[in-house]
Amino acid sequence: MANYLAVDLGAESGRVILGGLADGRLALEEIRRFPNQPVQLPCGLYWDSFRLFQEIQEGLTAAGREWQIKVSGVGVDTWGVDFGLVGGDGGLIDCPRHYRDPRTNGVPEKLFEKVSRWEVFQQTGIQIMSINTLYQLYSSRLADSAALQHAARLLFMPDLFNYWLTGVARNEVTISSTSQFYDPRVRSFATGMLERLGIPIGILGELIEPGREIGPLLPRLAEATGLGAVPVYAVGSHDTASAVAAVPAEGDDWCYISSGTWSLMGVESREPVIDQQSYNLNFTNEAGVEGRTRLLKNIAGLWLLQECRRTWAAEGEPHDYEELARMAEDAGPARAIIDPDGFLQPGDMPSRIVKWCREHSLDAPRTKGEFCRTILESLAHRYREVLEGLESLTGRKIRVIHIVGGGAKNRLLNRLVAEITGRRVIAGPVEATAAGNLLVQAIGAGEVANLDEARTIVRRSFEITEY
Repeated sequence: MANYLAVDLGAESGRVILGGLADGRLALEEIRRFPNQPVQLPCGLYWDSFRLFQEIQEGLTAAGREWQIKVSGVGVDTWGVDFGLVGGDGGLIDCPRHYRDPRTNGVPEKLFEKVSRWEVFQQTGIQIMSINTLYQLYSSRLADSAALQHAARLLFMPDLFNYWLTGVARNEVTISSTSQFYDPRVRSFATGMLERLGIPIGILGELIEPGREIGPLLPRLAEATGLGAVPVYAVGSHDTASAVAAVPAEGDDWCYISSGTWSLMGVESREPVIDQQSYNLNFTNEAGVEGRTRLLKNIAGLWLLQECRRTWAAEGEPHDYEELARMAEDAGPARAIIDPDGFLQPGDMPSRIVKWCREHSLDAPRTKGEFCRTILESLAHRYREVLEGLESLTGRKIRVIHIVGGGAKNRLLNRLVAEITGRRVIAGPVEATAAGNLLVQAIGAGEVANLDEARTIVRRSFEITEY
């Protein structure tokens, strides 16, 4: 049996997962789980990157010292767009900001005065969102950031952790493609656009593809963790790229929803789709495994439900997600359908939903169950709109929707998606991101031939449910 370790960091929590590959099947076991809580400082909202790295080290140490596992590889995936800046001495000189930090509010419009909105899309094929790395960097440029002026290297979140694990600074393509300064047609950075914006291109590093070995664990970590000089692989370092790699799909009549804090809904394409129609529909073209493109739309996802849950807990009324799902089921059909993408900022989500409904002359939800049902039905309706856009862009009929990730456990949402879209919904695996991470490592190590074989292994290994 070959064993690999996946470090999977999401917006709410992180895990270190063991994957055992034998006889054409993949078995997963969680070694360590830890929360991922941002830190609000007077100067902005930050990720606690040092603590996250400490948690990663402790997970690796548990595998090597406590479980005494011999592993063939380690891979790291995280959410997209965010980054740290490293100085010439190799030290972090600008801690990673959270993509929900308000510093980018209004920045895209200022950037479009230098490079037009159409030109930005035409060069990158990426959905215009203020959270994108491009606008974070331009915000720093407008503020005359000392860190940006003195940075030697920009490392996206998984690149940063890989650097701290190996001492090797590289930019993996799937995470780089979320930046909105990466050209998916040639799989390289759009440096000309950055130069016009006054953003230094010297901070960009060598691009590497998923499956490539980055380097062994640094000697100190190899000793401390008990893992030895195990190789660290570039995987689908953007968590959605890893999740899509583990979609148990066959044929070409399917789309996916990587369902969690965000819902990433799209198709896998051999080539980017960058034209007037994809621009008008605000779709995105992100790099995938084996040179493929993820043509998709970012949707707010279960973030709205998470924020409602956080608000109610702060009021002394905590609920787990199973309770909220039961409340939504009991509430019956939603009173109103809202736009999930109108609620991207953190805050008192129930109050914001009520305010939005009143502003749009809609009957606002009243009970917790009604809030939950409103969110889930609104997501399902949004998925139908995106589905229609995908069919229009690709010219092919989509008959199957694969839902993977944590949201695949929400049976009510899956059922609503099937009913509202009129498509077969196949839910699972829940741990698609970890599975994709592990299988791309196995491809890099020569244990698995290619992405098609990886998906065959997923179909053999995990429970899926059809609606």
